[in-house]
Amino acid sequence: MSFRRALWALALVVCVAAPIAVQAQGDYLDVFVVKVKPEKLADFQALTKKWADANRRFNGDRWLALEAVYGEGNVYQFTSTRKDYADIDKTNEAVMAAVNKAFGKEAGQKMEQDFNNCLVWSRSELRRRRWDLSRKAPQGSEAYAKFIGESRLLRTTAVHIRPGHVPDFEALSKEMKEAGEKNPDTQPVFVSQVIEGGKGATFYVSTLRSSMAGFDRNPTMRDILGEEGFKKFQQINADAVETSESTLYRFVPDLSNPPDEIAKVAVDFWRPKAVMAAASKPKDSMQPAAVKEAVKKP
Repeated sequence: MSFRRALWALALVVCVAAPIAVQAQGDYLDVFVVKVKPEKLADFQALTKKWADANRRFNGDRWLALEAVYGEGNVYQFTSTRKDYADIDKTNEAVMAAVNKAFGKEAGQKMEQDFNNCLVWSRSELRRRRWDLSRKAPQGSEAYAKFIGESRLLRTTAVHIRPGHVPDFEALSKEMKEAGEKNPDTQPVFVSQVIEGGKGATFYVSTLRSSMAGFDRNPTMRDILGEEGFKKFQQINADAVETSESTLYRFVPDLSNPPDEIAKVAVDFWRPKAVMAAASKPKDSMQPAAVKEAVKKP
């Protein structure tokens, strides 16, 4: 896959009965995953930083970058939200314009070749958010942005469903959602379903935390469902699930270009260079008030 197509596709993890405030975040996830050659990590990071800077300066795409901490090594994931399929075309055009302004056509093509040379493999997926299977999703755009902006880690499990068993998995997931939302100690869980770029029926079950400690001492499935419910979970899981694999990622701000509403939640994390640049400027009467405020309250 070409660098341009890959990063056009960049944009966390069901449209049915989704709250209006949450729908505004986008009903789809445009996800690009790559495995980088060990000897090409520095080149890969440098190229991606340049691409992020170009999209930031010239209003291209927005995405969150993640690096695998536990799972296959040297794997990076880039995720953006899309309102619908038409939004993909709209974003592609914006990226093309941003790249042309920043690098020019020939330089952009050279970056594409250099990027491809950094990769062992790549995969792109379009996933539909399954809000009907997700639990305790933040309500409202500000709450959602705050939750994502304060997160530093993402654990995601890809669940591959056997043919003919999707209804069983969905029914079980709804029972888990109902029971989980009644438990005061559970955390938000986001579910999405692959609709383009996958093999068979695949769901992603994801949780986010602000630190590794957040994964400690969480309620178990037995705690949430009770003994009888847990037995049912085990049976359906054995019948319906073909395979599953889990990956723990950390967010990488230098390779990200997050939406402003997420970045402003923790400017020092998401845009550290911008904070340092603002702090280094002399404080005089000609300095815009907005910049002064950003330095005081990142």
